[in-house]
Amino acid sequence: MGATQNTIILVDDSEINLVMGKNILRNFYHVISVPSAAKMFEVLERIMPDLILLDIEMPEMNGYEAIKKLKSDLRFSGIPVIFLTARDDEDSEMEGFELGAVDYVTKPFYTPLLLKRIDKELLIVNKTKELLKAQEELKDYADNLEEKVREKTDEILDLQNAVLTAVSELVECRDSNTGGHIMRTKGYLRILADEMQKEELCKDEISKWDMNFFLASSQLHDVGKIAISDSILNKPDKLTGEEFEIMKNHVGVGVEAIEKIMSTTPQHSFLNHALRICGAHHEKWDGSGYPAGLKGNAIPLEGRLMAIADVYDALISERPYKKAFTHEQACKIIEDGFGTQFDPALEKIFRKVGYEFERIAKMNKK
Repeated sequence: MGATQNTIILVDDSEINLVMGKNILRNFYHVISVPSAAKMFEVLERIMPDLILLDIEMPEMNGYEAIKKLKSDLRFSGIPVIFLTARDDEDSEMEGFELGAVDYVTKPFYTPLLLKRIDKELLIVNKTKELLKAQEELKDYADNLEEKVREKTDEILDLQNAVLTAVSELVECRDSNTGGHIMRTKGYLRILADEMQKEELCKDEISKWDMNFFLASSQLHDVGKIAISDSILNKPDKLTGEEFEIMKNHVGVGVEAIEKIMSTTPQHSFLNHALRICGAHHEKWDGSGYPAGLKGNAIPLEGRLMAIADVYDALISERPYKKAFTHEQACKIIEDGFGTQFDPALEKIFRKVGYEFERIAKMNKK
C-alpha cells in the first residue's frame, strides 16, 4: 500500500480532522494538509498531487464549489477527488459523483476503509501512468526490430488489463455481497466464447474480437455501482421497488464513466467491449430488460453473453435475503429463460458447457 509514495492533498477546515487524517496516511503517502479550498489551489500552483481528499462542508468555498473549479481547469481536471463528509444521504453522494468525484467517504474515518478506498484509487492512477508511459515508449520503437515491438505491445496489453482489473476491484471492494463475482463471470464468459468459436456460432462477429480484450473488459460490467450508496449496495435485505430503481442507475453511470475514459485517450479500443457489456448485460431478449428495453439481436452479443454469466452467478450466490441455488437449479432457470430473457441461439452452447460453470464457481469462491 502506497509503496510509490504518492502525493495526497488533504483539505479540511477542521484542525482535528487534518491532524487525524495526516496521522492515518503519513506512513503510506506524502500528505499535504491544508485548511481551505483556497489554500489547496495555492498548493496546486506548485505541486501536482496524485489524489485530493476534499471536505465538503467548508466556509468561503465548499467542496462542491472547489471540485467545479478543479474540473474546469485543464491542469487539474484529471486529479481524482474523494469527498470527505459527515453527510450520509444519497442525494449528497449523487451530487458529488455528478460533479466528478471518484468516491465518497464519511466521517469519522474508519481507518481500514479509508486506506482501502485510497489504495484502490491510487492503484488505478499508478497503472494508468505506467500505461501512458508505455504507450509513449511504444511509439519510439516504431523503427526497431519486430521482436522488440512485439514485446512492448505485450506489455501494453498487460497494463491495459491491469487498469481494467484495478477499476473492477475498486467496485467490488464496495460491494460486500459479491466477492469473487467478477472473476467468476469472466470465467463463464471464456467457456461460452470458446464453445461458440468451436461451433462457429456468430463466426463473422466473434472473428473480429480480440478475445483478451473481451474477457478483460467484462470486469467493468458493474463499474457504475461505484455511484450507488453503500446503504443500498450492501443492504442486508431485499431491495424495495424504489431502491431497485436507484440500483438500475448503475448501468447508465457505468456507460458514462467508460465513455469519459474513452474520450480522454486515443488508445481506447480496448474499452469498446466494456462499453457494450456494461450497457447491455441487463437487457432481455423479449425487450423487458433495462436500461433501453432492447430486444432480440438489437442487444449487443457481448451483453447477451454477459446476461447468462451474470444471472447464473447471482443464482448460485448466497445473499442475506436468500439461499444459494444449486448448480442444477440455476441451470434449469437459465434454460427455461432462453427465448424470453436470453438469446435462444445460445441455448445449445450453454447446454453443452454449462457443467463447467460449477467448476469455475468453486475455483473462485469468496
